[in-house]
Amino acid sequence: MVSGPSKWWGGGTAVVEAASPRDARRLAELHSESFHRGWGEGEFEAMLTERNTLVDRLRIGRNVVGFAVSRMAADEAEILSIAVAASHRGRGLSRNLLLTHLGHLAAHGVRTIFLEVEENNQPARRLYERARFSVTGRRERYYRQSGGEQLNALLMRRDLS
Repeated sequence: MVSGPSKWWGGGTAVVEAASPRDARRLAELHSESFHRGWGEGEFEAMLTERNTLVDRLRIGRNVVGFAVSRMAADEAEILSIAVAASHRGRGLSRNLLLTHLGHLAAHGVRTIFLEVEENNQPARRLYERARFSVTGRRERYYRQSGGEQLNALLMRRDLS
């Protein structure tokens, strides 16, 4: 399923579509750029072949600049990761990616979405709150930073129905 293309003012068209195993290397690069402990190419290859995992990519022209990964179980799903290349942040692309990904999950029969986000990650929290996710819980010292600092995670939920 492909989202309707939207003109991106950088000269290309932003498209959210299903990722394929040939995207694994680029998705791993984006994840490593975005998170302290990046997932490797092999981890993405495995996720891209799992039937209960939905991986969408965000493409501008021929360049993959973002992705969203969710794992589905019955009528629920958990967003495992979402990332947009640093060079493309702050332009509304993550919102388009997230909302389209939610639509793809709904098309798979998902009715409830869960995720966890670092409590101090204000850009991600704003993205999820604007997409109508609400905080349902908190995990103390859930994330560990490279320097050993431990940060809290917020648990969030959104119903699609």
